[in-house]
Amino acid sequence: MSSPNYSLKVNRELLDPNFESYRLSLDPIPSYNVELDAAVEEVKLKETQYTLDHVRAFGMYNYLHLDPWYPDSVFFVDCKGRVLNLTVTLDTALGKPKEVFRLSPDGGCEEPLCPSLSLPSASWAALSDGTGRLYLLRTSQRGENSHLQWEPQFNQQMGEPFVILHSLAHVQGGVHSLEVLLLRVQKDPQESKGSGFSVTLEWITVAAQDQGKRYEVRTRRLLTGKSVPHYAALEPQGRGLMVASEKPFKIRLSDEAMEAPEHPLYFWQQTAEDVTVSVRMPEGFSKDQVQFRLAGGSLSVGVQGFAPILEGALHAAVDPEASAWVIKDNKSLEVTLQKLEEGSTWPELVPGDGRGEYMVSEEQAALIHERLTYLTVDDLNANGEAEKPPCNSQELEDCDGFPEDSSSLTHFDGGTLQPTQVVNLGSHQYLFTVDADPSEMPCLCLRHDVDALVWQPRPAQPDAMWEHIATFNALGYVQASKRDKKFSTCAPDFSYAALGECLRRTFIYRQPAPVDTVLFNRKQGRQVGQVAKQQVASLDSADPVLGFRASNERLFVLTEKNLFVLKVNNN
Repeated sequence: MSSPNYSLKVNRELLDPNFESYRLSLDPIPSYNVELDAAVEEVKLKETQYTLDHVRAFGMYNYLHLDPWYPDSVFFVDCKGRVLNLTVTLDTALGKPKEVFRLSPDGGCEEPLCPSLSLPSASWAALSDGTGRLYLLRTSQRGENSHLQWEPQFNQQMGEPFVILHSLAHVQGGVHSLEVLLLRVQKDPQESKGSGFSVTLEWITVAAQDQGKRYEVRTRRLLTGKSVPHYAALEPQGRGLMVASEKPFKIRLSDEAMEAPEHPLYFWQQTAEDVTVSVRMPEGFSKDQVQFRLAGGSLSVGVQGFAPILEGALHAAVDPEASAWVIKDNKSLEVTLQKLEEGSTWPELVPGDGRGEYMVSEEQAALIHERLTYLTVDDLNANGEAEKPPCNSQELEDCDGFPEDSSSLTHFDGGTLQPTQVVNLGSHQYLFTVDADPSEMPCLCLRHDVDALVWQPRPAQPDAMWEHIATFNALGYVQASKRDKKFSTCAPDFSYAALGECLRRTFIYRQPAPVDTVLFNRKQGRQVGQVAKQQVASLDSADPVLGFRASNERLFVLTEKNLFVLKVNNN
């Protein structure tokens, strides 16, 4: 399916054409060191994990997690499987990180990944143990209660190992749900010409059952691509998904085994008035075990104690009062759905779900035949060459088409997982992601010429879905010159950006600020009113940097044995 192409609109008022350079400042940056009781275990890639995608997704993983809901609070997982928290209130009196949860032993996974953490709300956490198990935990209100133990509400093996890219929580129709986005790099038998691997994004929705007493998987949706995304985040309320990647992602159909079923799970047909669905049910099921829900344009059919067999938003609205289900031959459930818009033809039952098979009824076949009669004539066209089509795709210029394999930023609809808007990033190199406002989608920073521009996704504004909200002058040029750079980030209030090398050194780039003394530019003969400073900090450690996060006041740097806290701003 093609989707409209858009461009990013730069706010010229946020650019500084007169910016000259960063001035090196020798002002010291207060640095505080917390020695860890147990090392942070860096998961080394196996010989079988040799691709560039493995390195991008797992080899360069950021082991430190900043709590976007509570500033200056960070989390990480040590080699004992402990989820540890450090919340800073006074830099000169830093305590030891406190344990809030402990992972179970991995059970002998052959190729485990690093544990990953995401904080979807002020009182929930999504956690992966690196072996394919997903935990959803109630944390209570963190901040002052950051030392309280987390309580698992959901604990399930989700297949092959993954890392969590993003998560969010919301309440809709009185039901509390958590949306979690997972990333995998998997062997792909169909990928014979390339690396032999494909990249998978799995979007999982877990919803509360029995007034919040338990949580179950409601939907699992898959997108596949050929490159690890630079940016991937879910839209508030689970209404959509945004992905920035070098190669496009496309929807992939899945079941619980994440493979196409050998036989269709359901059959469906339609007339002008209704839709009939026949769902294959497990052997020996009873009427009391049937779980059927039809509300808000969504259908869910399953058996008690198991994940739904058929679930999702229907193609069009139906009348729940005139719809019904019956058991057929103790093998299947036959569902009749009354169309609200009679005469309409549904191309799909549940958009994006290809696990069923469409059966054309006699009425539908007659209708199709009637609609196609205008394409036939009694006489053959003896001179077809004389009537050329008004447009030939072979005659289009290169600039008229959107190159499929170019770097792009895409918005996917949450219901169909079809792309709705695409931006060709072209030369706009991705730099980093930052949570400026936890109630909004994460921002992404892109290079535009020499500058670094921060873009805030605005999915509620289709005509201006990405807003330019901040600029770091010349940072695109600066970061390209740092050959040993491993991490880059910025403060949520955009007061400074920071680059971290693999070992020791950290570079801080501050926004231009007024100067106390009078300075003149000798070349241009004008007074300089503002100066942007660059500062360099060297860590007292020879261990590789594993984590790198920034708050408005502090920069946190994690190594194998130490957590460093750099006081950047005095707010």
